[in-house]
Amino acid sequence: MVAGGRGADGAGRGWGGIKNGPLLRLAASEFDVLLTIDRGIEYQQNLTGIELCLIVLSAVSNDIDDLLPLVPSINAVLQEAAPGRVIRVAV
Repeated sequence: MVAGGRGADGAGRGWGGIKNGPLLRLAASEFDVLLTIDRGIEYQQNLTGIELCLIVLSAVSNDIDDLLPLVPSINAVLQEAAPGRVIRVAV
C-alpha cells in the first residue's frame, strides 16, 4: 500500500466517462498526486494550471502483479511530490 494518504480509482469515484483535461482538473480539486500508467500524459495534455503532481508508472503491463513492485519507489518519490511536477517510476 502507498503510505501517507488516501487514494481512489477514477471508476470507483464515478469518473469513468470523464477524459483528459477535465479528469485532471477534477483530480486536482480533490487530490495532490495522481498515479497514472499513461506514459504520454505530459505530452498529450496541457498541464498548465493543473495543481497536481503526476506520478507516471512504467511496468511490463498494467496488471496489479506488475505494478505492486513499484510501491516502494512510489512511497519514496512521494516526498518529492509538488504541484506541476511529473515524476516517472519504473521497475
